[in-house]
Amino acid sequence: MRIKILPLLIIVLVMTQACQTNSSSETVILAEVGNMVLTKSEAESFIPKNALQADSSLALEKYIDDWVRKQVILQEANRLNFANRRDVRARLKRVQDEFMLQAVQDYIISEFEDDMSVSELEARNYYQQNKKKFTLEEQYVQYRHVVTETMADAQNAKRELMRGTDWETVAKRYSKYADLKIRESQKFWPISISGGDVNMLNRYLRVIGPSEISPIYRSGNEYHFVQLIEERPEGDHPNLDWLIEQIREWLTLEKRKRAFNTYVKNLYLQAQANNEIKIYNQSEESSSAFADTVSLN
Repeated sequence: MRIKILPLLIIVLVMTQACQTNSSSETVILAEVGNMVLTKSEAESFIPKNALQADSSLALEKYIDDWVRKQVILQEANRLNFANRRDVRARLKRVQDEFMLQAVQDYIISEFEDDMSVSELEARNYYQQNKKKFTLEEQYVQYRHVVTETMADAQNAKRELMRGTDWETVAKRYSKYADLKIRESQKFWPISISGGDVNMLNRYLRVIGPSEISPIYRSGNEYHFVQLIEERPEGDHPNLDWLIEQIREWLTLEKRKRAFNTYVKNLYLQAQANNEIKIYNQSEESSSAFADTVSLN
């Protein structure tokens, strides 16, 4: 068995020189195992971009080692004539069939992609027509969360909110992670996860009322308090804005499914008309033929 792996330093030098001379069209070979060759462009196409950006040399080295190991195993499989084993052929056939079915399905759906878009109006109409299906499975709350480095900052922030100072002003003046806390305060959250990692805040949110502010609580080196803005009870209907994108995605999937099933049904009917389908009854209790239609749902 013949294995060749270029030293990584040489690879880096070759790559650098290739960039300097603008000769990217030249093929840089990283490794060989028997008749199989691994090129730089092939390796880079499989390595995640973030890994290459973090440490390209290390990423290439790991990929080369993994590639060589796989090729050595594949060569052994060829030597043992695994490809001609009955069980292996059957498994390869199943994998090939599944791949082909998925590839054809993706192709068929792509042919109708222009007709698959779902407008916001369609999603809103669907929500209104099926509003009873959309209910909250638990209480949802909208709240403000202030995190400070000192007790004094927490007390000042709490005092200003009680006086009616604008929330964003208070957050930016006193709270850590101010931008994040402002964004989070604009959403409703399931009560089960409200308060984040600080369990005491969750307990406060379960007992305080709208506009009320919790006591200040110290967790580690930080000081926290929450203010409840609004709550939605279990069983209530969520705001459409919470669901609009999910509804659009779901309706798009439904359109794709219907388009694909219609296409396949037409294929089936065409094959049936050409007498290309034969289905035999395997039951010993009845000699009647199977129905010559199948469910495509």
